[in-house]
Amino acid sequence: MISVIIPVYNMAGKLEKCLGSIMAQTMLGVPGALEIIIVNDGSSDNIEYVVGKEKYFFDEKNIPFKYVSQQNQGANAARNRGFKESGGEFIIFCDADVILKPEMLDKMKCALLTNPEASYAYSSFFWGAKKFKLWAFDAERLRRMPYITTTSLIRREYFPGFDEKIKRFQDWDLWLTMLEKGYTGVWIDEPLFTVITGGTMSNWLPKFAYKLLPFLPAVKKYKNSVEIIRKKHNLSALQT
Repeated sequence: MISVIIPVYNMAGKLEKCLGSIMAQTMLGVPGALEIIIVNDGSSDNIEYVVGKEKYFFDEKNIPFKYVSQQNQGANAARNRGFKESGGEFIIFCDADVILKPEMLDKMKCALLTNPEASYAYSSFFWGAKKFKLWAFDAERLRRMPYITTTSLIRREYFPGFDEKIKRFQDWDLWLTMLEKGYTGVWIDEPLFTVITGGTMSNWLPKFAYKLLPFLPAVKKYKNSVEIIRKKHNLSALQT
């Protein structure tokens, strides 16, 4: 079973589309294939209305659907809470602004079943209209730069938990922590999901901005966050 864990903070409008894309997954024809866990991290919007409406459709298909609410503690705390509530042998953290292709979970699970040495499967994706193609797993490249998102399918036994003190580059921190334990990933060479822009994901800047526009507030925050990860994992300078 795959546990789909969705942390939500004031994203009720986008959550509905995210859940709709999960409902369209090709693997739903297999009984017990999925469970859905939504963690409300202290939202003040109408998330409970959206959850109540969408839960009806999952109940109709006998798909386990769990909703938990907590005071605002941040995305990583919400993800860890979702993991504790889950029971699947595979887990995926899916932010509310993510739209999955219908075959996404099938293909990620297949990638892990055919690559038993891999601890997680990740894919290329779209951020709005921009395509992030990515590349095959490369430990040295991962140490130099973040390129794998949290929207990846993980074997439960290898998940170490998110560091709740890390507020940015949570995904990079997770994969580096797993790499230090000898855990690696397998890449699926196609975009399997789209991130709706304007959500919690960092705004994308062109590569030249990090070198030529160091005075931009977004660039300063980016570099400060990189330094936190570098120090934690004893990494050399990030190459942008």
